Amino acid sequence: MLTTATVPACSVALRPAAEAYDFEYFRDRLAEPAILASAIAVRVFRAPLLAVPVGGSRRGGYMSFDLLSLAMATRGLLDTRPGFPNLRVRWSPYRDTCHTVEWGDPAPDWWEDDAVFGRFYGYSEAAIAAFVRPHPQTPSSATSEPFPHGLVAR
Repeated sequence: MLTTATVPACSVALRPAAEAYDFEYFRDRLAEPAILASAIAVRVFRAPLLAVPVGGSRRGGYMSFDLLSLAMATRGLLDTRPGFPNLRVRWSPYRDTCHTVEWGDPAPDWWEDDAVFGRFYGYSEAAIAAFVRPHPQTPSSATSEPFPHGLVAR
C-alpha cells in the first residue's frame, strides 16, 4: 500500500519505483539492478525520486531535502519498508547544505575516493569508471587525511 504524509504546505507520498524520474539512471548504473524490485519512488512537490534499498553490494543509501520537514516525513514513510534499515535523518545546520535521510550502514568517510563511494552505494565497476574518468581527484581529495581545522571540504 502506498502512503502519504502531510507536512505544512506540501505532501510527501510513496509511489511505484518505475514512476521515479531517475529510475533508468539507477537501473543503468547499479551492479545489481534487481534490487530495484524493492525500490520506491518518493514524491515531493509532485517530483518522484527513487529511494534505492540496500541489498547485494549496496550497503547504504540516502536522499537529500532542502526542508527538514520533508526529510522527517520521508523517514516516517520509509520506516516500515523492507530494505531501508537503520533509517536516520541528518540535519544540516547550514542554509546551503541539504538535510538527508540515510539508511543502511554509515557512509564511508568524506575523504575517501569516488570509487569507494561508488562501491558502497552498489554501482557497477563500469559506472564507477565512467564517473571517475571525467572527474579526476585533486591531490587534496585523494588523500586519506582530513582537511586541517578551519578548512571546509566540498
